[in-house]
Amino acid sequence: MKILAGTAHQDLARRIAKAVGTELCAAEIRKFPDGEIFVKITENIRGRDVFIIQPTSFPPNDNLMELLIMIDAAKRASAKRITAVLPYYGYARQDRKDQPRVPITAKLVANLLVAAGINRILTMDLHAQQIQGFFDIPVDHLYAAPVIVKYLREKTPENLVVVAPDTGGMKQAAAYADMLGAGVAVVGKERKSAEDVAATHLVGNVKGCNAVLVDDMTSTAGTLTAAARLLVDAGAASIRAVVSHSLLNCKGVERLANSPIEELVITDSVPQRCDVGEKVKVLSVAELLAEAIQRIHSNSSVTSLFEIT
Repeated sequence: MKILAGTAHQDLARRIAKAVGTELCAAEIRKFPDGEIFVKITENIRGRDVFIIQPTSFPPNDNLMELLIMIDAAKRASAKRITAVLPYYGYARQDRKDQPRVPITAKLVANLLVAAGINRILTMDLHAQQIQGFFDIPVDHLYAAPVIVKYLREKTPENLVVVAPDTGGMKQAAAYADMLGAGVAVVGKERKSAEDVAATHLVGNVKGCNAVLVDDMTSTAGTLTAAARLLVDAGAASIRAVVSHSLLNCKGVERLANSPIEELVITDSVPQRCDVGEKVKVLSVAELLAEAIQRIHSNSSVTSLFEIT
């Protein structure tokens, strides 16, 4: 096995390699003066099982292009099998044609990865389940829930209600509620722009309850903070939020700081762009991804990684 890492999230890659019990494969990655990316794998990987770790988060275009070039380098170096490990799959929100003359960019990214030469993909908490169907190669889709639920069981009080901040997150909220033995509620929202959201109504009773907002990702925190204000008006005793992928920009951090959300629980699937402040708790998914890598390498089942004890 050889584990390669792009420049997107070196810290996570090192934690994964340590959990696997190996070192990162040596590689040279740099940019030419005109911005073109150069990759050279400086170890022999002929006939090896190669895993390339690279979340395609901010800046998504640079990180995606770097990943494609690393895949091509590994293929031309005669790697036996190449697995792209994407803790975060960029462009996942563009997964359908909901307006005239718009692309389905999540499918385009899948086509690019396959064309570059990957044999399988390992990812976590896709924005939409159907993205797995965009690939004609094996996809191992992990969930951060085992890591997050373990923390919530230790830290959250009784009388919990899991809240979906929009109707699209209802399935995920119901899954968390089942794992936590909690009730379920959902917030209806109206998106005014890419950064501004209005929470319009609440379905479910949260009065006197400890609410946990659950979402797969956040960047401006608009959806979460709007939902939190609606929960306060509905009489929630406390409000926490959990997201698998925190893409928070500085505006999102400011919104979070001024919101009634007491704590935001995130994972280290992507590096943070800003100082996220004291309200944010970061949980590591390195061991989860490392275990999946080891099982893929040994051709073992990864099903038990979805189990929560």
